[in-house]
Amino acid sequence: MLPMDCHTHTGISPDGTGTVAGHAEQAKRLGLPVLALTEHVEMNRYFPQAHYGILPRNEWEIFDHAAVLEHSLQAVAAEKEQAVADGLTLLCGMEMGQPNADFGLSESVAADVRLDFIIASLHELLEKPDFFCLDYQTENIPALMEAYFSQLYDICRWGHFDVLGHLTYPLRYIEGEAGIPVPLEPYEEQIRCCFRALAENGRGIELNTSGYRQKYGKPFPTLEYLKLYREMGGEVLTFGSDAHCAEDLGKGIADGVALAKAAGFSHACYFVKRKPVFLKLS
Repeated sequence: MLPMDCHTHTGISPDGTGTVAGHAEQAKRLGLPVLALTEHVEMNRYFPQAHYGILPRNEWEIFDHAAVLEHSLQAVAAEKEQAVADGLTLLCGMEMGQPNADFGLSESVAADVRLDFIIASLHELLEKPDFFCLDYQTENIPALMEAYFSQLYDICRWGHFDVLGHLTYPLRYIEGEAGIPVPLEPYEEQIRCCFRALAENGRGIELNTSGYRQKYGKPFPTLEYLKLYREMGGEVLTFGSDAHCAEDLGKGIADGVALAKAAGFSHACYFVKRKPVFLKLS
């Protein structure tokens, strides 16, 4: 049986489809015991567009993510009672993108007592669009990766979240879509610093299995870095499919469990009211 899916999106996110009720029903069909809804809440576009006085750089840059979060919290709360009756632990989460855009604001948002779970993610460098939107034939890829891990380290030191989302996210597009190999050895010390900060803050990482069903073909992170995280004292690990539709719920999680065990993990966890609940990996 799959242990959990703690990274999922519905149509409340601008790039997702479906409803909370529909996702819960699919989780029930799959026999999935734990489901966290973690809609995108981009902290560099948290307020309405007028607050920033800038135009979106592409069709994906929507503003007023405060409204997205509120919509999600209310929608998940409305389904929790039915989920319990169906034997499903349904969690109110969020994927907090770019918390380093405003750590004070991000800390305030993270304090919402309705939240069970927070993934911190870095989808874009503060001065650039999402990695999804960049032209890697013209970008300086080593400079991008160095900046990515540097900003990620700032987020790990800040620490007002539960797990770090999809470590090595840029590779989804640089290697997977553009087909450009990116050796990670030059950034290993930065990755170590991130893991050290997470362990010191009692924070974790997710094993994001979305790469298995994408051109990239690998999870985020891969076995090598799961092992490194474990060796550096990392204990908190969640699994997430990063599904953006009900049909993708749970995909790759079984492979992720096998990978985690190969990396030396005997337990994974999910979060209720921001507290970890550990499960033995069978």
